[in-house]
Amino acid sequence: MTATALYEQICRKQSFLCVGLDCDLRRLPACLSADAEPLWTFNRAIIDATADVAVACKPNTAFYEALGAAGWRQLEKTVRYIRRQYPDLFIIADAKRGDIGNTSRRYAEAFFDTLDVDAVTLSPYMGRDTVQPFLEYPGKWAALLALTSNASAADFEMLPVGSGSRLYETVLHTSKAWGTTDNTMYVVGATQAAMLADVRKIVPDHFLLVPGVGAQGGSLEEVARYGLNDRYGLLVNISRDILFADSSPRFAAAAAAKAKEWQERMRLLMVNG
Repeated sequence: MTATALYEQICRKQSFLCVGLDCDLRRLPACLSADAEPLWTFNRAIIDATADVAVACKPNTAFYEALGAAGWRQLEKTVRYIRRQYPDLFIIADAKRGDIGNTSRRYAEAFFDTLDVDAVTLSPYMGRDTVQPFLEYPGKWAALLALTSNASAADFEMLPVGSGSRLYETVLHTSKAWGTTDNTMYVVGATQAAMLADVRKIVPDHFLLVPGVGAQGGSLEEVARYGLNDRYGLLVNISRDILFADSSPRFAAAAAAKAKEWQERMRLLMVNG
């Protein structure tokens, strides 16, 4: 999917919502407790409930890998279902991979050839050769960690380097030359929203994948204020606030209502921005 296609979907749906499929087995509704494939059943219901207002979905692979082969099979079924039923949804595998040479190439094959997602989150800290294999797939994306939302992000990302720029700024300056705005986006946490202005000075035209809004306390309005560009340029990920809006058998209807609330807030920001 090109940046233009993603932009057109945002315009059509009046939304830059990404639904995070971080399906914690311990938090699934009790009605799924006897299900042989509860993550897959839950995902299918959530996808059906939110696909009309979401432009992307982001399964965090850890929640599937923790269950071994059975978990990975449910992730594969989820991706195949989206491809078949909602081919316009942009699928991001939140895997945070990053390794050298042949290993990186095998990761790219795993996610783009075998699993068939649109994008993979990657750590760029080992350099260009760890990212390059992902950039060689037409229509696929590398989502590079830039400024994350975790409590310890400042341990390294905010360190001054070189001429006084911060490490995350150096990552942005260096890595933006590796790819293009059609195959590279950056992960910037919503809890760092005010710093999005600095990010935008370096990468004004790239898409930003923004986790941390909702349950983690990030402000959608602040993210939009500092992060929107003239082609919107944001994918704001909401996970727990949508997934676990209700724990009863009506969980999908509650998820649909919550996703619609987020979409309406985004629509207003797009109109007024």
